[in-house]
Amino acid sequence: MAIAGPLFLILNVAFYLLFAHIVMSWLINFQVLNLGQPLVAQIWQGLTRLFEPLFAPIRRILPDTRPLDLAPLIVFIIIISLRDFIVPSLFL
Repeated sequence: MAIAGPLFLILNVAFYLLFAHIVMSWLINFQVLNLGQPLVAQIWQGLTRLFEPLFAPIRRILPDTRPLDLAPLIVFIIIISLRDFIVPSLFL
């Protein structure tokens, strides 16, 4: 219980930050957001630096699907799975 609570909180924060990263990547690709704007560029660079250590090993394993990056999706699924695995342990 002492470890599960903070770990669940960390996974929740990672979930929402990764969700923001994924949505932001769509908005950048569809040219809704412009990386020429300083605030957008700073947020994008910060989120990319935060998640790149998680994406890099997964990109080495996955086949090359050049226009579509599947690493964020895999990390998203891992975070959801871990979070759903921890929740039942909080109520035991």
